[in-house]
Amino acid sequence: MTLQEMINSLDDLSQKDMTFLFEILCLKLSDLEIDNKEQMIDDDDTFWDMTLRFREQMEKEGIEFTDEDFANLRDRNTGREVTF
Repeated sequence: MTLQEMINSLDDLSQKDMTFLFEILCLKLSDLEIDNKEQMIDDDDTFWDMTLRFREQMEKEGIEFTDEDFANLRDRNTGREVTF
């Protein structure tokens, strides 16, 4: 179901169900705000601090990069054709 389909289906909900959905969404949003505040960058953070935090997050999520991930990324196109 797409987001638009979910929005359209709200018209079919009872007032009680809409209120319940609203309360759940408010709770989820408050959880997101708390998570975002914890992840905010301090003005005192150095590049190295941010790099270490990035590496920790990558490790926590189990994401690994290899040379194969970056193979053939370069655009070898010479650019647009120029006529004089």
